[in-house]
Amino acid sequence: MSGDLRIRVLPSIGEVPADIWDGCANPEVQGVSSLPAFNPFISHDFLSALEESRSVQARTGWQPQHLLAEDESGRVLGVAPCYLKSHSQGEYVFDRGWAEAYERAGGDYYPKLQVSVPFTPATGRRLLAAPGARHDEVAAALAQGLVELCRRREASSVHVTFMTEPEWRALGERGFLQRTDQQFHWENAGYATFDDFLGALAARKRKTVKRERREALSNGIEVQWLTGSDLTEAVWDDFFAFYMDTGSRKWGRPYLTREFFSLIGRKMADRILLVMAKRAGRYIAGAINFVGSETVFGRHWGAIEHHPFLHFELCYYQAIDYAIAKKLARVEAGAQGEHKLARGYLPVTTYSAHYIADPGLRRAIADYLVRERAYVEAAGRELGAMAPFRRDLAAEDV
Repeated sequence: MSGDLRIRVLPSIGEVPADIWDGCANPEVQGVSSLPAFNPFISHDFLSALEESRSVQARTGWQPQHLLAEDESGRVLGVAPCYLKSHSQGEYVFDRGWAEAYERAGGDYYPKLQVSVPFTPATGRRLLAAPGARHDEVAAALAQGLVELCRRREASSVHVTFMTEPEWRALGERGFLQRTDQQFHWENAGYATFDDFLGALAARKRKTVKRERREALSNGIEVQWLTGSDLTEAVWDDFFAFYMDTGSRKWGRPYLTREFFSLIGRKMADRILLVMAKRAGRYIAGAINFVGSETVFGRHWGAIEHHPFLHFELCYYQAIDYAIAKKLARVEAGAQGEHKLARGYLPVTTYSAHYIADPGLRRAIADYLVRERAYVEAAGRELGAMAPFRRDLAAEDV
């Protein structure tokens, strides 16, 4: 390790005090504007809820192997959420083709190491070095520690997914292969109301959004925002039924247990926004969002009744309404989805970095990623040109 730094690997985030972990993941120092924005998914509360609820454990194919970087006095200067994986599910950065090719050639792709937030395709820091003079040194030590852990666990690879662009560039300089993909995010241009946002859209797009919002609620549906003490066990029961119905159809097996929702409701209620739809006196659909200091992160949605455009209303338009009301900078509404473009969500590049132990597999993947990055960049330009905003506003921004 670097200088006096050493890396420890822990089998549970519960072995790290919450204030120690969060001091690296979400540092809050009064008056320091350069610190990263608060991200709920890398918080001790969120990650520990995954483990305590048994959503994440060796039996589900996510065995915690969290890294801690300590100085010679035992002070923790950095952490990284890491998991030893026996499959590629719940990651949203797809490498099954790599696994199949390697196994056809006689290799064992699993286990592999995954540095990520399980089941959560939201960008955030991954090498969580505490702020200070040694920040870059600690991040480099964590990266080196991942490579060493890969060797010791006889893993095929290390995958750092949905990381920030600076981390991506730094790991690229350390020999990790660089991958890109695309999501669609809504950016707040200082709108005071949803109507202000509509005014920025081209007339045809504006008309479409108004019609979708009107029709979504046309069957006597009302929408409620629930947060904090509103998040009762009865509400979680309803939302979990929505999650199970949609998750079972979409993935075959939903990832999160019922206990997970109770735990986050206790641990981080003020960071959660449930957007719930009610008809004839009962909840029929809902979407869960997590709230950072700058961003609304849309995650899961489900419904037990199906109404036209209700998905768009609960997941996209209500999140925009909330971001405007709270003066938040953006909405990240999850993975993929070109249909978001017409609703004001624009293409944004996402980043992942990959250490591949086998030289032959590394060469093959590196060659593939050159072509894939070029495709992602070209697709982003093409989709960006299809943005729904008024052309006169776009010209003013140039």
